[in-house]
Amino acid sequence: MNLHNGQLFWPSTYTDDVQYPVLEENIICDVLIVGGGMSGSLCAYTLGKETDLDVVVIDRRKPGYGSSSANTGLLQFSSDKMLHELIEQKGEQDAVYFYQLCKNALENLKNMAQNLSEDPEFREQKSLYYASTAEDASKLVREYEALKKFDFPVEYLEPQEISAHFPFSKPAALVTSGDADVNPYKFVQIMLKDAEVAGVRIFEETPLMRKTKTVHGFTCESENGTIQARHIIFATGYENDFLVQQLGADLNRSYAIATEPLPSLKTWYKEWIIWETKRPYLYMRTTKDGRIIAGGLDEDQAEAPLNDSLIEERGERIRQKIMEHFPDLSPEISHSWCATFGESHDGLPYIGEHPNRLGEYYCLGFGGNGTVYSMLGAGIIKDLITKGFHPASRLFTIARAVSL
Repeated sequence: MNLHNGQLFWPSTYTDDVQYPVLEENIICDVLIVGGGMSGSLCAYTLGKETDLDVVVIDRRKPGYGSSSANTGLLQFSSDKMLHELIEQKGEQDAVYFYQLCKNALENLKNMAQNLSEDPEFREQKSLYYASTAEDASKLVREYEALKKFDFPVEYLEPQEISAHFPFSKPAALVTSGDADVNPYKFVQIMLKDAEVAGVRIFEETPLMRKTKTVHGFTCESENGTIQARHIIFATGYENDFLVQQLGADLNRSYAIATEPLPSLKTWYKEWIIWETKRPYLYMRTTKDGRIIAGGLDEDQAEAPLNDSLIEERGERIRQKIMEHFPDLSPEISHSWCATFGESHDGLPYIGEHPNRLGEYYCLGFGGNGTVYSMLGAGIIKDLITKGFHPASRLFTIARAVSL
């Protein structure tokens, strides 16, 4: 699948990535991770640093060059599905537990970023979530009440309070604390470097061609070598269309831009992350060097278009949206791209052991909060492998998929 097209921004920000070898021998390990993007690197770093397991990572291309290179790097504990909506769908106990898990995962990402050997440009942030229409203001009232009831860090802003901070006003907004942004490509590359130092073996240009269950685990064949593994983790994101269909997930595509650095962002209050209640929604963030990353215009098609003019036209529409919010800015587009993203049937990620194939695990952070979900998944899978249990695994079980 063509996961992205256009001119990606993040790979241009980090040129110190490592060239890993291609697997050209037969090896043995405890855990094989298939996929070297955000999910795979989080699993590799977690297992490499926190266990004594012998871990191998393989990627069919260069690690980090799949969906992770098109990731916009927003990290939030709030889901695309609001807490009060999730309570109606899943019940109060499970919905609140899920939001608490996401908040904890954000803390884990922060701690991890602080302990890496290089700076992944991780910045703690607040998020402004505004009502796109007057009708949506009532949704934010219900969401504020739900978040406040369960002690999540949230404030409610009236229109005059929004316009006091920004050069625009909206019917209402929530401000959540404890969110963050990051350079996702740099984050992946540094995590893999540090995981390798911890003993994880990493192979690029090494696709998984065939997998066979054995008495002691799995025999995994690539083009030029074989891996015997006791456990296997699929961290393949949206790559495997057959798997996506089995899980009952939807694949769509979204557009994003990066601007040239701007001389001043004074009217952007504390450079908060900005997003809205409308679906599909516009989202905006800033970068360490004064750029704006913005995206949206989601479409119900899976594969990124090959038409550069279409990507440029969507990028210009996003630029106009930025200027509607910040009329004092005159941003110029430096990069514009389109990328595939996936959403599960119930808004929760797929994490855990396959119900019919013991020893086979999945870390698939489907949704707009994929990095946070993948951090959550790395911890859950680590405990499932080392302890045989994690209390949150029931929420994300693969068994809830519609077709297995």
